[in-house]
Amino acid sequence: MAAVHDLSHSALLTDFYSLTMAQGYWKQNRDRKAIFEMFFRWQPFGGGYAIFAGLGTLLDSLASLSFSDEDIDYLKSLSFFEDAFIEYLKDFRFSGSLWAMDEGTVVFPQEPLIRIEGSLIECQIIEGMLLNIINFQSLIATKARRVWIASGKGSFMEFGLRRAQGPDGALSASRATYIGGAAGTSNTLAGKIFGIPVMGTMAHSWIMSFPSEEDAFGAYAEMYPDKSVFLIDTYDTLKSGIFSAINVGRKLKARGKNFGVRLDSGDIQYLSTEVRKLLNNAGLNGATITASNDLDESIIETLVNAGVPVDVWGVGTRLVTGGNDAAFTGVYKMTSCENADGRMEPVMKLSDNPEKTTNPGPKQVWRIKDSQGAALADVLALDSADGAELIELGYRYRFWHPSADYRHFYHITEWQPQPLLKKHIADGKACGPQPSLKEIRAHSAADLDTFDSTYKRRLNPHVYKVSITEKLRDLKLELIKSHLGDL
Repeated sequence: MAAVHDLSHSALLTDFYSLTMAQGYWKQNRDRKAIFEMFFRWQPFGGGYAIFAGLGTLLDSLASLSFSDEDIDYLKSLSFFEDAFIEYLKDFRFSGSLWAMDEGTVVFPQEPLIRIEGSLIECQIIEGMLLNIINFQSLIATKARRVWIASGKGSFMEFGLRRAQGPDGALSASRATYIGGAAGTSNTLAGKIFGIPVMGTMAHSWIMSFPSEEDAFGAYAEMYPDKSVFLIDTYDTLKSGIFSAINVGRKLKARGKNFGVRLDSGDIQYLSTEVRKLLNNAGLNGATITASNDLDESIIETLVNAGVPVDVWGVGTRLVTGGNDAAFTGVYKMTSCENADGRMEPVMKLSDNPEKTTNPGPKQVWRIKDSQGAALADVLALDSADGAELIELGYRYRFWHPSADYRHFYHITEWQPQPLLKKHIADGKACGPQPSLKEIRAHSAADLDTFDSTYKRRLNPHVYKVSITEKLRDLKLELIKSHLGDL
């Protein structure tokens, strides 16, 4: 029987070519210092913002990343790697440094979310794992935040376990949706691991196992008088389900308890309106209504705008899978490399597609705000050890479009510019304790509040400025000219 692995900590969670290149660097004595940055190319879901998520998972994975004895045996069995290189891998650990934005931060295309400083081998080996963790959780956290906005910053719970992409996908999705604003999850294991509130009502099978709906609701209320939410659409929502719930609900009210009902099929707008009337007419004005049934942010926004009396939304499949957007477009590119003389040199990738031409050198991301503290633009500035660019309060700057063309704008900083990238790992060691998931969730909501509503529109959102400094633009143009001059 195959050994059980903790997949998130195995250094085998990488693309095979990362290992073949690593052996090449090792064999040719080219394991030099390098800097890589992770950024994404465009916003998911046609939106105006994204939520950076997965950093805590990544930091935990890097802290214990290694090749197990079983991993080493597998690599040997491939007959592809030299024995001496496999011996080298036995002691492999991440010993580099990591800079990243705070998890939960609102982020935009082309700006580095993470910067890795280390040897070529370690930078290369962690690429696949880093992108796997950050891309998925950022996608799902963004989807969750969109649902939260669509609900009017209301209450919604995630219950996508049964439709998620495998056990790890389900756990990662639960973590990310909580960052994005979900009030809780149906995934009990996620509740244990991450401390997320666990929530749930009942399945149709509970009701069908009793002689009647009222018997089923009554038995549930007897066991859980403080947590009763009755699923009322097993047979007929308006002809039987709601009346059975009212009968049991009156008994709960007599005991000083409240309850709720859940709709999981049919026309949510019509049914919730009629159910609210019946509950109120029965004197059960405090009873809550939960709605589910393949919901996403577009459906919820439409229903909220129509004024439906829904108190809690249950979102599953279209939340934990990303719905109509299958992947976050994060990439990982080298920005600097040590030359033969031991000096770090900026590097960049050119492309016929301007959006795929990268920005050279290590960078800091500065968030620029207006005099009221509202976000105006994110600016990429060079951040090399021998001279970091600072964007300071009270100065007039000219910032350029990342494509390094003629587009630019002038700005006098009236609010203290905020550097977004912070050091989380130094020489393989954590720089300090990480925030709790609850704190990350709160930061995400607060950060989004600093942006104008035009950036948060579901349809045709305003495009937020991501710019580069004049010094970075000059470097980019210089490297483009030097590369094209060799062609």
